[in-house]
Amino acid sequence: MRFSSLVQLAQPEFEIHFPTACRDAHLARLSAATDLLHPEPIADLHDSDAEALLSNVDILVTGWKSRPIDAELRRRMPRLKLVAHLAGTVKGILDRDAASSGLTVISGAEANARPVAEFTLAHILLHLKRVEEWRRVYRSQRSRIATRSTALAGPVGNTGRVVGIIGASRIGRRVAEDLRRYRVSVLLHDPFVSAEAAAEFCARKVSMDDLLTQSDVVSLHQPLLPTTERSFGASEFARMRDGALLINTARGRIIDAQALEAAMADGRLFAVLDVTDPEPLPDTSPLWDMPNVTLTPHIAGSFGCEVCDMTELVLEDIERFTRGEPLQNEVIVADWERVA
Repeated sequence: MRFSSLVQLAQPEFEIHFPTACRDAHLARLSAATDLLHPEPIADLHDSDAEALLSNVDILVTGWKSRPIDAELRRRMPRLKLVAHLAGTVKGILDRDAASSGLTVISGAEANARPVAEFTLAHILLHLKRVEEWRRVYRSQRSRIATRSTALAGPVGNTGRVVGIIGASRIGRRVAEDLRRYRVSVLLHDPFVSAEAAAEFCARKVSMDDLLTQSDVVSLHQPLLPTTERSFGASEFARMRDGALLINTARGRIIDAQALEAAMADGRLFAVLDVTDPEPLPDTSPLWDMPNVTLTPHIAGSFGCEVCDMTELVLEDIERFTRGEPLQNEVIVADWERVA
């Protein structure tokens, strides 16, 4: 059976997912696997230009900020079998009812996890080596520095250190697996993962209290759900070890914003925040001027050339779908309530 496909991407999402360097190859690959109903992505399927195409769509390719597939669009695409999302979470384009309505859904979330894990790992290693503190000392003392006799307040290096991961998401698991090479112990808190499963990706399941009180680095990898929103607050900060680092590459609203500001104000703790609440932070936020806080503008995930990895991953699964083969990156609707 030959399937028909259509791409729904607005500018600048079109240039993100099909950048100049590889757009022709990606579109040609999609055309080879399917009958591509329109040679270029369509920004809005509600437009009159798309009307004549919708009834023939078997596979719909979407991306960041694509317009949601509402009940009306679903009705106008009676042949729709596969939604192939060129990004991470699909919750911005589908609700659970739509995802459960006989559709198969795939995403590039696995490829997006890789750069987030790399970003997290880099900051863990830099913090354990105390690189930022060394930078400040060196800048202050310049040629007068005596590195071997300089004493920082606490240990330096990876050996024997402890990293706590909250949330065994695909990113959290990847970080734990990556850390096995660096002589650190990895603790995990996740109510949905057994101790045996945690051990498979080199982590030891513990209570939240044990994780917070024992970890030199705490990294958040939960989805934003009603049960996780603002779940990291004053009590959690109070239990963290002196000099510990909190990394958040998940969602800003997992952390209570007021508690975060209060916890960082005295310099006892450190934070790397790729996401914040709100996002971006207002110019008046005190976090901007805290030397113990590193802020980045939500760049841990796929960026630049990394975006092509997601596109490649999704195209591979589209090709599997057309051949009737098992998919590698299917979104499991049964897990909908507890995944990003």
